[in-house]
Amino acid sequence: MPVARTNRLVHQTSPYLLQHATNPVDWYPWGPEAFEAARTRQVPILVSVGYSACHWCHVMAHESFEDDEVAQLLNANFVAVKVDREERPDVDAVYMEAVQLVTGSGGWPTTVLALHDGRPFWAGTYLPRPQLLALLARVREVWEQRRADVERDAASLTDAVRRGAALPGHELDVARSPTASACPGAPGEGALGAVASALLANHDPEWGGRAGAPKFPQPANLEVLARHWYRTGEEAAARAWRLTLDAISSGGTYDHLGGGFARYSTDRRWLVPHFEKMLYDNALLLRSYTHAWQLTGAPRYRQVVEETVGYLLAPPMRLPERAWASAEDADSEGTEGRFYTWDHAEVVEVAGADLAAWYGVTPEGNWEGRNILWRPGRGDLERPADLERARAALFERRSRRVRPGLDDKVLTEWNAMAVAALCAAGTAFDRSDWTSEAVATAEALCKLTRRSDGRWLRSWRAGQQGPPAFCGDYAWLTDAFTRLYEATGHARWAEEAVWAAKDLERLFWDPDGGGFFTCGRDAPPLVARLKDAYDGAAPAANSVAASALGRLGHLTGDRHMTDVALRLVERLWPAMQRTPSGFPAMALAADELTVGGAEVVVAGEDTALVRPVFERYLPGAVLAWGEPFASPLWEGRTGPDSAGRAFVCHGYRCELPVTSPAEVARLLDAR
Repeated sequence: MPVARTNRLVHQTSPYLLQHATNPVDWYPWGPEAFEAARTRQVPILVSVGYSACHWCHVMAHESFEDDEVAQLLNANFVAVKVDREERPDVDAVYMEAVQLVTGSGGWPTTVLALHDGRPFWAGTYLPRPQLLALLARVREVWEQRRADVERDAASLTDAVRRGAALPGHELDVARSPTASACPGAPGEGALGAVASALLANHDPEWGGRAGAPKFPQPANLEVLARHWYRTGEEAAARAWRLTLDAISSGGTYDHLGGGFARYSTDRRWLVPHFEKMLYDNALLLRSYTHAWQLTGAPRYRQVVEETVGYLLAPPMRLPERAWASAEDADSEGTEGRFYTWDHAEVVEVAGADLAAWYGVTPEGNWEGRNILWRPGRGDLERPADLERARAALFERRSRRVRPGLDDKVLTEWNAMAVAALCAAGTAFDRSDWTSEAVATAEALCKLTRRSDGRWLRSWRAGQQGPPAFCGDYAWLTDAFTRLYEATGHARWAEEAVWAAKDLERLFWDPDGGGFFTCGRDAPPLVARLKDAYDGAAPAANSVAASALGRLGHLTGDRHMTDVALRLVERLWPAMQRTPSGFPAMALAADELTVGGAEVVVAGEDTALVRPVFERYLPGAVLAWGEPFASPLWEGRTGPDSAGRAFVCHGYRCELPVTSPAEVARLLDAR
């Protein structure tokens, strides 16, 4: 029996790299060994960046990287390097910048050709096998005959990538003190209104979200519309927000059997998803639907929250370590969407004709001859009892299928997102079991992804720790720990938040150009040190940092934290004015920093007094209760005379203390 061939990736822990460990391509993982091999052999590097749940990454692997002819050409003339973009967002960001400069757009897999020092000279995305073979042959020829041209291209493209390293609007003079305003005029409510106006101008009035296709949920956009409505009462924002929420949760992008969301919709109706399910999408949307319930009380939003939490807390996404896996694949049994789609006859056989009609299942199908379950016309989600029994039967049938592949690495950033979201849902719906699961994950992260010297790490899998954590990891940890304190009243989490925030600034803040670098100052250098500023499917690291530092500074009374956050917002304000749709999460941070919200102190552990805070949508508000910690909010409120009293404050000026939930609610509603 022949022995399976393997390459260097067989020793990696990343599921994406391990998917390529038996390729005939002689892959290297990202690192000095690959660059030294290219320098010694005097050949260029091919860098291929992707992730384990990426459908087109699988396609390119099957077409090209499992092909002996491609492998022979690559192995003889290049050093091939495989990168997991989720494990190394710093590398991904550099080469994605190159791809966007060359092609005008981006996507994965990313295919980049570079010199032995990592400087790119050609960049693209997915390439069919014939095109890849032609490209490799052409580059080999040019490399041998006109290498000076290649080096010129590398210098030019790398210079352009480095110019993109600065924050937008870098022409401003920002080399001032850490607390100085970077431009005249703080953004105030104008940032929120500007983004809301931009979203409404490009809104799909029939199906919600951004006009056209594909459609990404972009929870920060949803939050902007919700908060703008909350702040101003503008009904157009409310209508667009609810239409989008309802269309997403009615469509095939939502898993009506198992809960949770696919990554995006390939069409404008939210019907046909790209079937991969990512932890970050589900964490961010969980918070969006929690806020929707707080603002409207609509049962459909409660149902979406409960089903999404159910998905996240069940295997395979919930790991034995009580942390979360990163993603489930789009493919199973070699076919995209096979796990999630249905023949009409099977649905009728298992669940009956009524359920088939409820979920729009037809003999001809709605996608490639099969059926994606959805609620046509944005129908009700709440199921009558007989349909619920039928749905459970269909779910049980699906559970017998081969499940999509699981990327079971634990990413610190995405787990922290989910901790923050589960805190929001657990407190809003009075589900202490959910809050306890958030605490368990935070404890797991402290054990799995933090070194003994306190340095946080990006990932963990199968007992192996990953590279040093990036800005996004620290920013989301700061947010998650802050919200854990507010959810539990345990001072330990406020202290963890303060330590994470201090290291966020120490490791990533740029004292000259402003903002936070993606990589820490202790990281090995790349060809460019970038800053994540534009919000996309997930908020940019700088947006999360501004919001997290502002919130923690508000809670602790630490003016330095809020000053750093304000400087960052002000630094980006000119860019936000030019392209507001690129900065929805930063606009939310600006709103919290400049408009703010109440400070609520509940002396002691009377959970009845904190319920009015948990139940309400209160952007910018902070809550101190349970165990005191270092904050002006606790001054004079820790003795026995304060026990059982609640203080509702604005700008640290407090109303007279109250002792009943109804009185707390009255003060909160008098905004």
